[in-house]
Amino acid sequence: MTQLTADPDMATALARLVAFYETLTVQSLAQLGAVYAPDASFKDPFNEVQGHAAILAIFERMFVQVDTPRFVVTSSVGQGGEAFLAWEFRFHMRRHVKGEQCIRGATQVVFDAEGRVLSHRDYWDAAEELYEKLPVIGALMRWLKRQAAH
Repeated sequence: MTQLTADPDMATALARLVAFYETLTVQSLAQLGAVYAPDASFKDPFNEVQGHAAILAIFERMFVQVDTPRFVVTSSVGQGGEAFLAWEFRFHMRRHVKGEQCIRGATQVVFDAEGRVLSHRDYWDAAEELYEKLPVIGALMRWLKRQAAH
């Protein structure tokens, strides 16, 4: 993983966040409070929530919906209390699709004065990275993509 940051406090906060995601398990969810501020906001293509309980619920649901989920942070850069991470989310679907799946995306985070995440925003293409891989919806999504390319 590539990590660029000039601020030692930023480097520590960023390293803690990366370690949290790359070692995330159902058991390690208990560490959420050490990484996220109590009133942190979290937004991705499917969710927009605030606070530990709501963020925790998203991760708990992830462990129910997919098998062997794991994050690989491929690069990160931070400066002035803000950071960007590029990542891969690897998992096995419980049904419909065989083999390991990979969603590629990026996250923008803002840290508070204690180095905890205050704002978390994920960017990834749900159509390309998820819907196209599903049997029925995927065929429709791929057809629409081809039509839009002409």
